Amino acid sequence: MTELPALSGKVALVTGASRGIGYGVAEALVARGDRVCITGRNEEALKEAVEKLGSDRAIGVAGKAHDEAHQAEAVERAMEAFGRVDFLVNNAGTNPVFGPIADLDLQVARKVFETNVISALGFAQRTWHAWQKDNGGAIVNIASVAGLSASPFIGAYGVSKAAMINLTQQLAHEYAPKVRVNAIAPAVVKTKFAQALYEGREAEAAAAYPLARLGVPSDIGGTAAFLTSTQSDWITGQTLVVDGGIFLNAGVA
Repeated sequence: MTELPALSGKVALVTGASRGIGYGVAEALVARGDRVCITGRNEEALKEAVEKLGSDRAIGVAGKAHDEAHQAEAVERAMEAFGRVDFLVNNAGTNPVFGPIADLDLQVARKVFETNVISALGFAQRTWHAWQKDNGGAIVNIASVAGLSASPFIGAYGVSKAAMINLTQQLAHEYAPKVRVNAIAPAVVKTKFAQALYEGREAEAAAAYPLARLGVPSDIGGTAAFLTSTQSDWITGQTLVVDGGIFLNAGVA
């Protein structure tokens, strides 16, 4: 087992982190010495993630991201366990439908927005009042390249991620200078969440990327670690596209 670094004294709350991108972010933060509170819907998966991260460095709080009681509990548990919440990474998200937005059930659209946007605002409000307002820190919102242009067949998801990008700007403006707020917009990352976009045809999917591969969770974890570090102290309100170069092919015949 790799020896963990000395504690940095910093604490992060990472939502939707029992696996995939969220776990990759938590892993990167623990690897530099931060302690983390991670959330997720599946209690067993969350326990496994905490064990892998190190039970002395991580705690898990199970619940649904859009549930306000869960948001309150997660922040309270982090404060009780670690005494602070320097960083918030809003990663929890959903994309339950695939098809034209013209035929989308509006109840489904509401669910997408509740989970992908409203929950991020809820967690940002709670960490702000619990710690960041007086002590500073940073927020990273996991958006998507789907929020930067039309995204056929995942339109509701794309619209919600566009909203998250604007939410990032609103929070960055309002929370400055105490708290920096930025977003990451990944292209396809190899996770269970995105499996339908590449399963059974990964080589074909990767061929469209100038860097010749799909993303992996550690690509986003490293970016989140940068955006919550002192190296990014003069960056706020920005959306960093992490896409293997796929946007370079936009408009190319």
